[in-house]
This record gives sequence, structure tokens and C-alpha cells, in this order.
Amino acid sequence: MTTETVSADTVLADITAMLRELLEEYGLDDAEIDRDTKFHDDLELESIDLVALSGQLRDHYGDKVNFAEFIAERELDEIIALTVGELVDHVVTSLAGEG
Repeated sequence: MTTETVSADTVLADITAMLRELLEEYGLDDAEIDRDTKFHDDLELESIDLVALSGQLRDHYGDKVNFAEFIAERELDEIIALTVGELVDHVVTSLAGEG
């Protein structure tokens, strides 16, 4: 995806679709996902799921969005409390900063 600016709503929709694909494996693809949804507490994603999500983000947005770097900057308790909205903001900022 090559775009100079992308809206948070568009990114939220993209990430929601990626998460639904991941959650389908667990039969949870109908889970409610919004900006306040927590990856660990609400979606019960494991680290392997975050690795898969990282791959999906790279496939969709290219190298501009570095999920591994985004996670590496956080402490474990921050990773556990990570919300979809925080990831959306990271993607928007990454795309705008590199655009």
C-alpha cells in the first residue's frame, strides 16, 4: 500500500480484517474489535499471533510499518496492555513519517 496519508479509520478497518483472519483459527472472528480492544486481554492473542500479525502488516503496508520495532520499544506490561488503537496510531504515524 503506497499512500502519503491514510486515515485512522482506514487503518482500523485494515487491522480489524487482519485480526479477524487470525481469530478465525480460534473461532473468535466475530469478536468486537475497536480502538480500545486489548490484544492480550480481549482477543487472547499469543506471541505467535503477534508474529503473524506483524507479517500481515508488512505484506499490506510494506517496510514503512515495523511492528517488531514498535513492540521492542515497550516493556512487557505495556505489550500485554497494548490496544488496537495504539497499533492504529503507530501505523498512521509510520506511514505519514515515511511518506
